[in-house]
Amino acid sequence: MGNADGVFPGTEFARRVPVPPPRPFLDTFRTNLKETFFPDDPLRQFRNEHGPRRVILGLKYFLPILEWAPSYSFGLFKSDLIAGITIASLAIPQGISYAKLANLPPILGLYSSFVPPLVYAMMGSSRDLAVGTVAVASLLIGSMLGNEVSPTKDPALYLHLAFTATFFAGLFQAALGLLRLGFIVDFLSHATIVGFMGGAATVVCLQQLKGMLGLQHFTTATDLVSVVKSVFSQVHQWRWESAVLGCCFLFFLLLTRFFSKRRPKFFWVSAAAPLTSVILGSVLVYLTHAENHGVQVIGYLKKGLNPPSATSLTFMPPYIMVALKTGIVTGVIALAEGIAVGRSFAMFKNYHIDGNKEMIAIGTMNMVGSLTSCYLTTGPFSRSAVNYNAGCKTAMSNVVMAIAVMITLLFLTPLFHYTPLVVLSAIIIAAMLGLIDYEAAIHLWHVDKVDFCVCLGAYLGVVFVSVEIGLVIAVFISILRVLLFVARPRTTVLGNIPNSMAYRRVDQYPVAQSVPGVLILRIDAPIYFANASYLRERISRWIEEENESSKGETSLQYLILDMGAVGSIDTSGISMLEEVKKIIDRNCSIKLVLANPGSEVMKKLSSSKILEAIGHEWIFLTVADAVAACNFMLHTCKPSDTTSCENVV
Repeated sequence: MGNADGVFPGTEFARRVPVPPPRPFLDTFRTNLKETFFPDDPLRQFRNEHGPRRVILGLKYFLPILEWAPSYSFGLFKSDLIAGITIASLAIPQGISYAKLANLPPILGLYSSFVPPLVYAMMGSSRDLAVGTVAVASLLIGSMLGNEVSPTKDPALYLHLAFTATFFAGLFQAALGLLRLGFIVDFLSHATIVGFMGGAATVVCLQQLKGMLGLQHFTTATDLVSVVKSVFSQVHQWRWESAVLGCCFLFFLLLTRFFSKRRPKFFWVSAAAPLTSVILGSVLVYLTHAENHGVQVIGYLKKGLNPPSATSLTFMPPYIMVALKTGIVTGVIALAEGIAVGRSFAMFKNYHIDGNKEMIAIGTMNMVGSLTSCYLTTGPFSRSAVNYNAGCKTAMSNVVMAIAVMITLLFLTPLFHYTPLVVLSAIIIAAMLGLIDYEAAIHLWHVDKVDFCVCLGAYLGVVFVSVEIGLVIAVFISILRVLLFVARPRTTVLGNIPNSMAYRRVDQYPVAQSVPGVLILRIDAPIYFANASYLRERISRWIEEENESSKGETSLQYLILDMGAVGSIDTSGISMLEEVKKIIDRNCSIKLVLANPGSEVMKKLSSSKILEAIGHEWIFLTVADAVAACNFMLHTCKPSDTTSCENVV
């Protein structure tokens, strides 16, 4: 049907879709592998370079400090100095608070704000990320390790497991970056993170009721029911002194945050509020001897820098599996938060950060940290936002912060002896309330109900079951959604926009008109084994519905499949097309026509019998070409006159 070039009379614009030239399997495999794991082509910078220059570029790739340090100026340092001191005032009280949240000695929060920022300053590519401990990871470590080992009955083993889990987290993070497996983190969608962070923040706030009410004993469970039961079963042990003090400092912290949001130039007011609270609380307790009236204090903090902890790592069963599981879960969460925060601020300042390099940097700093008495760290949003607002220019602000923490460790730790725990609880609650992003959840409801369900599933799972289960639920729903998209791709009927050659969805464009005798279907996904059976059934149903609706009009003669969105097809997909061809051949001799198949699809079709069964002349570049050919045949050949149609061929 048509001439040697596949052109029908009256449709000279139609051209045959070429079959791509054959390529060796290894070349195709190499290309696909590169696009999967190396889409950014990290080796492009080494092209046309030789010898020592390649070594220098390689060092700069893994140590970005070598790239910006030579051009570093005093003007940049002044900005980084102010930013570093500002975030240090926030990092010191938060570090102590979050260490208590992880059931670890408070001094570890300061240790973790000293070594990891120095490592990240050398290896990180973000100028704005402020490294330190985070509440969610601290809660995860406390809950996951606390289920296996009691931090009060066996504190030494618990501490060793925390270091080991941090080492495994860093190893896992660095391996993801080196193996270019960063796309695994992408399974934590925006909706998942919003729900998970909100749920974790709610749980963290509930856990702080222990400190706010001055309770000595509290449940180790993190779910809402257990926490509420623990609180109200100890009503007779509530300390009003602690509650009043905590509410006052919480009000002060929230007030300073509200003021800083209304007056962005005074961001430092909110940033300095936690340290101010610690100082005021310590002075108040010291002067009033409140520790003798039910107000618990931090107590003794050891002076000195981080002691080595390499010998504290525990790799012996049965605890190695607990540390490994905790490290992987917390490592993924820390990566997701750190990379998301880094990319957000990079977008504001119009520069690019490499996700895989960030994974290597974060993983390395956690491995080094686990050997120097630190627990899991990443780039928290609150501290990074303060760093950004303070006008940081480079990662040197992390170095300034680390030096400030070092001075605190060497000389100032005795000053924290009288710091009340209730102030630390107030600091944590104030920080966590900012993570409950109800506005984002409302936005998800209005934009995408499925995403809202993912968000809600993560939130409810964390709040009512546990942090780990909530994360599993959210990831499961997200993966299920991906599988549904693959297994149930969208198929739509196309119609012609009047006075044009455009064909669009009839359910979206009411003016689109169907073509008599022709059914045009668009498949909006690759055709795989997972959706081949569904597509066969769906296409058959479209044909039946079209035949039923065309009574008294021109009967269906041609089925056009628009395959412009079909990026690839496997053997199951080819078998599906063969079955569709057989079905429509038995169904009033409907002709199957393909429009706009891609090169990968054409290559696989040419290797099968389906191309011969369809006829190469019935494969067109565009839907308009296919419709023009079908219209020509409809007006040239009568449906019952097969002889005249054969003469055209």
